Amino acid sequence: MRARLTPISRGLARKMRQQLTAEEFKIWCRLKELNRRSGFNFRRQVPFRGYILDFVEHRAKVAIEIDGSQHGETPAIARDAKRDGLLRDEGYLVLRFWNREVNENLAGVVERIVRVLRERAPHPKNAAHFSTSPRGEG
Repeated sequence: MRARLTPISRGLARKMRQQLTAEEFKIWCRLKELNRRSGFNFRRQVPFRGYILDFVEHRAKVAIEIDGSQHGETPAIARDAKRDGLLRDEGYLVLRFWNREVNENLAGVVERIVRVLRERAPHPKNAAHFSTSPRGEG
């Protein structure tokens, strides 16, 4: 059963989709390519049980969070742990990446995402043949 979205959560998610961070934009470009080539259906800035997830693929039950330095501070650590627990209880796997990881090792971040997707949902369209390079070269 889907939870009803409040106008506030829907509006905030829409605003966040329009204001992706540079790191979120880099990942979103790769996830859109993954969607197109492999049959996954990642969505960005998705309201879910009172939270807004950076990226989520509901069939594979994978959520991806791209974290800035504020997520290393005590209040944020507690909030993230609570959200991750709720997602785990719903059967989701949460992958968290620091902005620095995205900037310094984008290929490695995407490789990890693809590896997890293959384990959790190995049969979408062409997932077994999806390349982690931006142009399908490797």
